[in-house]
Amino acid sequence: MLTRAKSRLENLWDDGKAAGMSEPEKLLYRSNLLGSDKRITNYGGGNTSAKVMEVDPLTGERAEVLWVKGSGGDVGSITMDGFATLYMDKLRALKGKYRGPDHEDEMVGYLPHATFNLNPRAASIDTPLHAYVPKAHVDHMHPDAIIAIAASKDSRKLTQEIYGDRIGWLPWKRPGYELGLWLEKFCLENPDADGVVLESHGLFTWADDARECYELTLEIINEGIAYFEKNEAKKPFGGAVHKSLKAEERRAVAAKLMPAIRGYVSGNQHMVGHFDDQDAVLDFVNAADMPALAALGTSCPDHFLRTKIRPLVVDFDPANPDTDAVIAGLGAQIAAYRDDYAAYYARCKRPDSPAMRDPNAVVYLVPGVGMITFAKDKATARISGEFYVNAINVMRGASSVSEYVGLPEQEAFDIEYWLLEEAKLQRMPKPKSLAGRVALVTGGAGGIGSATAARYLKEGACVVLADIAEDALTATKDRLAQDFGKDVVRTVVMNVTDEGAVARSFAEACVEFGGMDILVSNAGIASSAPVEETTLALWNRNMEILSTGYFLVSREAFRLMRGQGIGGAIVFVASKNGLAASPNASAYCTAKASEIHLARCLALEGAEAGIRVNVVNPDAVLKGSKIWEGEWLDQRASTYGTDKEGLEEMYRNRSMLKRSVLPEDIAEAAYFLASDASAKSTGNIINVDAGNKEAFPR
Repeated sequence: MLTRAKSRLENLWDDGKAAGMSEPEKLLYRSNLLGSDKRITNYGGGNTSAKVMEVDPLTGERAEVLWVKGSGGDVGSITMDGFATLYMDKLRALKGKYRGPDHEDEMVGYLPHATFNLNPRAASIDTPLHAYVPKAHVDHMHPDAIIAIAASKDSRKLTQEIYGDRIGWLPWKRPGYELGLWLEKFCLENPDADGVVLESHGLFTWADDARECYELTLEIINEGIAYFEKNEAKKPFGGAVHKSLKAEERRAVAAKLMPAIRGYVSGNQHMVGHFDDQDAVLDFVNAADMPALAALGTSCPDHFLRTKIRPLVVDFDPANPDTDAVIAGLGAQIAAYRDDYAAYYARCKRPDSPAMRDPNAVVYLVPGVGMITFAKDKATARISGEFYVNAINVMRGASSVSEYVGLPEQEAFDIEYWLLEEAKLQRMPKPKSLAGRVALVTGGAGGIGSATAARYLKEGACVVLADIAEDALTATKDRLAQDFGKDVVRTVVMNVTDEGAVARSFAEACVEFGGMDILVSNAGIASSAPVEETTLALWNRNMEILSTGYFLVSREAFRLMRGQGIGGAIVFVASKNGLAASPNASAYCTAKASEIHLARCLALEGAEAGIRVNVVNPDAVLKGSKIWEGEWLDQRASTYGTDKEGLEEMYRNRSMLKRSVLPEDIAEAAYFLASDASAKSTGNIINVDAGNKEAFPR
């Protein structure tokens, strides 16, 4: 935020850490420091560079080399291999190839010819902007405070008022070769200037020392923050006209809205959602001027490339929160947004423009509730939300001291459908098989549950782990987050026999990821006792967890999947014992048989909605399984006249294939039944038991 306590940027430079670093290492250090604060630049935004004398590997002579953030990188997380390196003499020689602004895009094709030391990192379109500034170190950042100046109607005047001649100003120009020449001209004509504000874009600063450049960047941003703190309107965005719902009510509304929106926007590919109700968002969505400001669109190219040119304002009244009525009207609202986007494309397209992309909104603003974003994966949805928060902060500042101005529509289109951006999109790797899918796995802390979660995560899914064992759940989440990232793993403590807990857990999954596509019903217990020693409590406990519990989570999944309208997959992890009787386990076997028949019934009901229901039948999965801990292991060993050590060998030898069954084997079957590879399968049973003729489905 621009005007909150502790708003000044802190100088994090540590001479002790920087001592002994090479110039490229100082560039990396500086870049990571700048990228660690969203007020300086957003994820993937901004650029840093250093001009360094290096030994040419071919001639052995010293050569001036530009180290600059490579294409698609993020300064906050960049490593040394994220920088492109180019010969400065060759970059200067490119001026002789330049045919003017109408041909500037072709200059990108020349950049590989300037590569130093065969560096495979591709140079970005911002390379000339850094190369032609006659200073050793250059920072290009997108700070909220500076973009608030840059996106103001009085941008040039404000820049002069705040910074005098120290910081210059250049009018809007799309990033590229021509803007690089503009920057060079400005520097040569203003040798005492420390930087320049680019209209509707951001900030350039420069110095001849890495630390000086870093500290200068912070100083200029802090001056901008101080200006807005002194001048910001007491009622930002025209003042509030809505009152926020309580936090739990906001999440409850989001939990209902997000699956409905997700169903509408997942026509071409499954989308993942993110919900944000931080103070900055609530200030904006509740404000009188929000609809008008939102309609103007974002200004900074980095913003609208992530968020589309403008958001969709959901027709929700927090004073009369009728969520069902809002959901009923969502279809018309989303269709109107698509029509508006298609008209924007038709108005602005060029003869060589790429085909129109997904016309759905990315950002959804809900008065009294917050902001919802949808994208192809969780990280992108979260980052898109972060970018729109940056845009909100920009609008707050600009409209407080002047008038906020969005980028002209044609300029915005030419950035969004820039052929160079299209080429970058075409180079993106093919989505994984479960990209955009959301799975909830009950019994998620156990061996089969965690192995299944890992298999789904490996294929690009987001996973909610549900379990009654909180400590084990946390440990499993931490391990999976370490392997696959924090964005894609969530947990809910859930007792599958508690109707309210099940509903709350599904709502939580919807707030975190936007909805659900896959349910793996895997929660389990096991018991062993002769029938005359089987108590009613033991019988009921098996039925509650293995039959009623599977019914409750399936019912909630059906409700959610029908509401989304994009189908789904339910996988029951049952047991060989549901098909083949086993001695001294009547309660367990009967409950598992009930589970299997429930799956058959659900397959009949779900087919017309594209909801597939299938079963995996494991047998004797001892490794990592919680049900094989304690009494069950002792009881089964006693039943078969062996000890703990001999039980696994006994199970292996009784199988037709003489092989042990592992959690990963069950996970592979659960993946197949959730993936499009089994899109034409429902009501089926896959035995993963190493072969047991008594359990052959018939």
